[in-house]
Amino acid sequence: MLAPETSAYREAMARLGAAVNIVTTGTLDNPVGFTASAVCSVTDTPPTLLVCLNRNSRARSAFYEGGAMCVNVLTSSQQDLSNHFASPNTMAERFAAGHWQTLATGAPVLHEAAATFDCEISQIVEVGTHSVLFGVVQGILCHAGAEGLVYFNRRYHSLPYQQG
Repeated sequence: MLAPETSAYREAMARLGAAVNIVTTGTLDNPVGFTASAVCSVTDTPPTLLVCLNRNSRARSAFYEGGAMCVNVLTSSQQDLSNHFASPNTMAERFAAGHWQTLATGAPVLHEAAATFDCEISQIVEVGTHSVLFGVVQGILCHAGAEGLVYFNRRYHSLPYQQG
């Protein structure tokens, strides 16, 4: 059996809805960040997640240098911020939007995020065109009532908050 064409794979993956995140590293004085939808939980003991980062990203080297990583889960009102961090803007221009603070690792934390996972990078694995960053969670912030933002079929969609 032949492997599927890249275009067919991408088209099918567009049907896999995913939360929209801004992933950061560095410090408040020298922040680095990008928009990512390829984020998922690995295990809850110890709490660990993974992030996929394109090897051609200009942000990539900073994640190898720093050791800290913060996954900021965006709310439904932060679509513009997602686009801002996915654009060719400089890092200074990207971080001029939003309110930033730090937690345990010192990586930039978006104060307005629906949830924040402050991590230490434990491992980086190279797979094809991407680097897979594994982060052990050191701190968490959640904002109750925040509506979610997902990317599905190449468009943003809002998810209403429903208390579970």
